[in-house]
Amino acid sequence: MNSPSNMVKVAVVGGEGIGPEVTAQSHRVLNWFAAKRGVPVTLREAQYGLVPYLATGKVLPEDTVEAMEEADAILWGATGGPETKEVPLAARKAGSLLSLRSKYDLYANLRPIVASPALMDSAPLKADVLKGVDFVIIRELTSGIYFGEPRGIETLPDGQRRGFNTEQYTTNQVRRVARAAFELARTRRGKVCSVDKANVLETSVLWREEVIALHKEEFSDVELTHLYVDNAAMQIVREPRQFDVMVTGNIFGDILSDCAAMASGSLGMLPSASLGPVDRFGRRKALYEPVHGSAPDIAGKGIANPLGSILSVAMLLRITLNRPAEADLLEKAVHAALASGARTADIARPGARKLSTVEMGDAVLSELDEVVGREKEQA
Repeated sequence: MNSPSNMVKVAVVGGEGIGPEVTAQSHRVLNWFAAKRGVPVTLREAQYGLVPYLATGKVLPEDTVEAMEEADAILWGATGGPETKEVPLAARKAGSLLSLRSKYDLYANLRPIVASPALMDSAPLKADVLKGVDFVIIRELTSGIYFGEPRGIETLPDGQRRGFNTEQYTTNQVRRVARAAFELARTRRGKVCSVDKANVLETSVLWREEVIALHKEEFSDVELTHLYVDNAAMQIVREPRQFDVMVTGNIFGDILSDCAAMASGSLGMLPSASLGPVDRFGRRKALYEPVHGSAPDIAGKGIANPLGSILSVAMLLRITLNRPAEADLLEKAVHAALASGARTADIARPGARKLSTVEMGDAVLSELDEVVGREKEQA
């Protein structure tokens, strides 16, 4: 029996578009682990986006703020879509996902790229390219061009308009995300590839110099290589199995991780974890979400792929709850469901039956029950 004091609090925020649909399935999965495996987690649902804005004037209402403040982890769905036009820009910006990343200092974004054997025949890349693909992109998430100042749009004296943004990094901002990459690599195959554009950008020169210095000072046991971002994009689709841990800046990581989705079969398959600094009690704030966006074109149709959100739960189990065996169990259940032929529209072969979002959730839960049943038989 878990006492209230050792329960891990999770705020479940579905958000907009397909977010609530996919998050409903990952919510079911978390409930399964609480009920069937005794995982000490308590869940609190909260709203975000147009619906609370119409009721409260805020996309991020006080109840949701409170839920996230109290939570050890946030299970996030998606934000954005046509409904953004119904919310004033100032209100949208005040409650944006970027503002949450900044507020909680979620500086390290981990995006695992794993090629499921069951999807190799339907993935955009050839099966021989995908064999053995298993790497992690670590994207710096709270600095760089998305947060740099000055930024804006201005009118020049000659009447032209000019848009401008500022790309900038400091020593500490580079080193802490690089440290996260080196530490993760030590638990994997011991290889880090740092991606930049040091042949053009001064920020990338600084990035490379600081990564090299940190490697020399603390992580010489880890293999370190460097790629320019354009070459990295090519290598991800040419030979993705060469990578173990890739670390890069905010905008490069945003682009490369979507590119890397082609090595997993679909953007709908990709989970992520955004991690803050470790506090004096050894805890860190974390936000878990599928990499995909709100997909307004299919929102409300019940056909979205929930596996990115469900696999984000596996990351939550492994990182926040420190339950690696349970995370492995969930990942095996997902791969077993895929191996059995379970497919949503985005990963289905031509002519194959396409599962709804709920049916894919059912398939994963069924596989979890199967695995537990086999364990009991063998005990």
